[in-house]
Amino acid sequence: MDFSKVIMERRSIRKYKATTVPPDVIVNLLHQAVNLLEMEEKAQWRCILYSTPESRKRLSECMLSKVTDSALGRLIPGKMIDFLVKQINNTPTVAVFIAEAASDPRQGDANYAVVCSLMQNFQLLSWDAGLGMLWYTDKLLYTPAFFSEIGLKDGERFAGILNIGYFEKAPRARNRTPAEQKWTAVVPNSKPRLGTNSSAISQQSVLDLLNVAVWAPNDGLREPWRFVFAAGEEAAAKLHLSPDHASSAFLVIVAEEESNPHKREEDYAAVCCLIQNFLLLARTKPWHVRRTVPEWIYSGEGALPFGIRPQEKIVAVLELGNAVPSSRPLSRTSTLDVTIR
Repeated sequence: MDFSKVIMERRSIRKYKATTVPPDVIVNLLHQAVNLLEMEEKAQWRCILYSTPESRKRLSECMLSKVTDSALGRLIPGKMIDFLVKQINNTPTVAVFIAEAASDPRQGDANYAVVCSLMQNFQLLSWDAGLGMLWYTDKLLYTPAFFSEIGLKDGERFAGILNIGYFEKAPRARNRTPAEQKWTAVVPNSKPRLGTNSSAISQQSVLDLLNVAVWAPNDGLREPWRFVFAAGEEAAAKLHLSPDHASSAFLVIVAEEESNPHKREEDYAAVCCLIQNFLLLARTKPWHVRRTVPEWIYSGEGALPFGIRPQEKIVAVLELGNAVPSSRPLSRTSTLDVTIR
């Protein structure tokens, strides 16, 4: 699959054909999505597919219970509620994704990142197969009835919903901000030599990939990311790494932090999708890319050397090297837990 082409062509789809999407097609695509993951973190996740009219009707009733049962809901025109119900019922398949929760903030973020990365892989593979999707996490869904329907347990976290179906026409593209406009170089003149040959990872080669990776799904096209490039021994020291890493380049991926907790979570998911895009694109290069979520990023002092602002958060640090490992690391999230309803 040409990841660059699919990443840039993928669109959010809101209107679907009535054609049924066989569950085995979706399960097969989920298997492929898992196989594309190369995460160092171990995380459990599961997915529920609502693939029949009866199951989707039950789901829509649970999802809208907060609206229909509240005083505010009684002020909403019945036609609007009917429209929302039809939108869910007329979607061939609805997939609900659930992540593993954690009391430790770092582990909780890492678990959520695994599921977001998986969902992005799934979207790209599905688009290549002719399926469109809409990813949403509307806070109106956060109801006891909805959580009961999906069987949310202690130690789990609702990650998001994908509407899935075949479609006739994709909407037109909306431009993305060039990565250069969201780019800072901590060591601007460095161009580290990698491995034992004469090749090098330049800032421009990283920007070239980022300018494709920014075509990630993000609500309202907020583009909540920023990039900090660093390289050499000084960068390794700032990253709390040994001098052995001085031959690497580093890309620090930063997310803006909205004051609204729901938007903040949506933006974190969007940045995770961008990172996954970058990792997929990097496979076309003679690079070895290692994604890390160091403990120090949760310390305000640890992030200071990279100019992280008060309303920002480091999502991951990508170490870019030229020493390709002898074998590609296997994903620790290789098991598939899918329920079909």
